[in-house]
Amino acid sequence: MSEYVPTIGLEIHAELKTATKMFCNSKNDADENRPNWNVCPVCLAHPGTLPVINREAVRKVLQVGLALRGTLADYTEFDRKNYFYPDLPKGYQISQYAYPLVSGGELNGVEITRVHLEEDTASSIHSDASVGAGDEASGMTTIDYNRSGVPLMELVTEPVIHSAEEAGAFARELQLLLRYLDTSEANMEKGEMRVEANISVSRTKDGPLGTKVEVKNLNSFRTMERAVVYEIKRQQELLERGEDVVQETRGWNDATGTTFPQRVKEGSADYRYFPDPDLPSLELSSVPEFEAETLKKTMPELPSERRKRYGDLGLKPDDIETYVRDTRLGDFFEEVIKGYSAGAREILLASNYIANDLVKIIRDMQERDSGVQHESPISPQNFKKIIDMASNNKISSRSAKDLIVHSISDKEDPEKIAKDRGLFQISSSADLEGVVLDVINKNPKVVGDYKAGKGPALEFLVGQCMKALRGAANPIVLRDLIRSRIL
Repeated sequence: MSEYVPTIGLEIHAELKTATKMFCNSKNDADENRPNWNVCPVCLAHPGTLPVINREAVRKVLQVGLALRGTLADYTEFDRKNYFYPDLPKGYQISQYAYPLVSGGELNGVEITRVHLEEDTASSIHSDASVGAGDEASGMTTIDYNRSGVPLMELVTEPVIHSAEEAGAFARELQLLLRYLDTSEANMEKGEMRVEANISVSRTKDGPLGTKVEVKNLNSFRTMERAVVYEIKRQQELLERGEDVVQETRGWNDATGTTFPQRVKEGSADYRYFPDPDLPSLELSSVPEFEAETLKKTMPELPSERRKRYGDLGLKPDDIETYVRDTRLGDFFEEVIKGYSAGAREILLASNYIANDLVKIIRDMQERDSGVQHESPISPQNFKKIIDMASNNKISSRSAKDLIVHSISDKEDPEKIAKDRGLFQISSSADLEGVVLDVINKNPKVVGDYKAGKGPALEFLVGQCMKALRGAANPIVLRDLIRSRIL
């Protein structure tokens, strides 16, 4: 097969975390399971009703634009997008076309085209006629309007992505950013974040792009990556056979791992956009809460900024990513290292024990409790005491790991636990002398190997001493004592 160049652009929708819907005061609640409960005459498009713009939704999208280093609009307006489907009670969607809230920007090295604001559609529930019997299995589709009118942010990237892995990395980073900003929960399994991938394949890197195919409503990162890989392969095979790629919208069948045609792709002209006459245009620069300087004051630390700060502390890349993606764990780490100066060995020591030992304990708890999220079962203050004891060689590395577990189960002060359980490290040569001599006498061959210049022999003897003392000895003192007694 010839070499082909895939090009991918993403359209990502995220439901905003606001108290009410985009153009009415119906509750915005993704967890509501009573059908058609959070509805009103406005979001059900009753005749004579008028929409009102949700200020908080506008502010949240502008803040996303600021985080993406995009250009915030001075002027914006809402348009009617004529897109008749049963899940749009008005027969059109209120969206933005010519004047989006945000233009440009960048994330993860991917250029952003625009970010705009619109309303979400209702949910269609399809019953399966092949299962069971009666009305519930008749193959009918019912509509739940709880989601209709929920504020929906749409972000469109430039077609600058060239692999499924790159597309997945971008989408994951955007989800993380939205959560940091408290813009959206962005849970894909709940439909709060949905991805559509525009994929084309061309024969040359610098030539014109191939025919674009849009794969709709991809509801997980893994699904998106699989769909992109499949669609690239499908289009390549068409071109190899001398066939044309049809510009169309396709769906994804997760069971078969294939895309399937849905409809011929519309262009913007097919939607017949025009400014919504029921909504005023907005001069954003005249509203203080929408000004960039005001938005900056409420901006939290962003994932990229947190990564840099942890990198400056010298943390390992894997540990950094753990703390950035799990902010509760990151906050715990920061509480533990409070008071340590930059470059202190305690910082790296704390990170090592948290990212390895504590993370495993928390994951085991979550697995035991069927995925229930858990806070740290040990306080930052007690964890810090363990780090201090390990740093000052009062306890060994092995004892520190054990002490973390004991502190969780015993619910007592770590120093008391260490004393009661005999975990304090023995550093007195007089206290270690008897064990060292016993190990030397029991391992004459290993002693001979060390005398012959075989370095690992010494570590074996140290290990035997540590085993005899249940890890409570200071290994540095042990090495010096063994050397002095052999030589």
